[in-house]
Amino acid sequence: MSSSKFASFLYPIAFAFLLHTAFGDDPLFHFCSNPENFTANGPYEANLNKLASSLYLQTPSTGFAMSSVGEEPDQAYGLALCRGDFASSDCKTCVADANSEIRKRCPYNKAAIIWYDYCLFKYADEDFFGQIDNRNKFYMWNVQSVDEPEAFNKKTKELLSKLAEDAYAIPKLYAVGEMDLGKSNKLYGLTQCTRDLSSTDCKKCLDGIIGELPSCCDGKEGGRVVGGSCNFRYEIYPFVNA
Repeated sequence: MSSSKFASFLYPIAFAFLLHTAFGDDPLFHFCSNPENFTANGPYEANLNKLASSLYLQTPSTGFAMSSVGEEPDQAYGLALCRGDFASSDCKTCVADANSEIRKRCPYNKAAIIWYDYCLFKYADEDFFGQIDNRNKFYMWNVQSVDEPEAFNKKTKELLSKLAEDAYAIPKLYAVGEMDLGKSNKLYGLTQCTRDLSSTDCKKCLDGIIGELPSCCDGKEGGRVVGGSCNFRYEIYPFVNA
């Protein structure tokens, strides 16, 4: 399934506001396909159930899995991704929660995507593997603003651009790092892509969302652009597991 067609099922870019202390176990965001629905207890639902079980079993060992189940026109395609610092047991829990929650929120939709703080779960009725998903995307930012936004924005882009270079150069397509902001303050960042992308497309995806920093998080103490194929996050406090 092409990324553009998948996106056409879903709502436009959405925006979410939150304080950095507000992250919890609830989903960050989700999209349901519209109006492509499947029939309850039909062949597509059976394939989707098998797909979910496969992703639940496969993802924790490496933090990523993609699979397809069934034959056209009822074939189901899906992937799951856990944040690179997440333990396998926690990854398994997150994938299970994501599947359960998206099926509640999008009970008969052929395509859907849901993001948690630590994982992503996505499925569709057509092949989207290896294609950059530029449309299924949302922003999050800290409501607190920095004192010197121009200098801070420059540092943020510098750190995230370096992490994009780091991420695309390794098989995990994931990188974290930090940068001094002066005195005892530091800036922390993360970049990650879904591993169905080539390294080149991972870099392209990350460069694209980093270019959205002025729209997303201008002068904010923390922020994210979270998409269906890649994401970044930055904060002025450590947020990844050691």
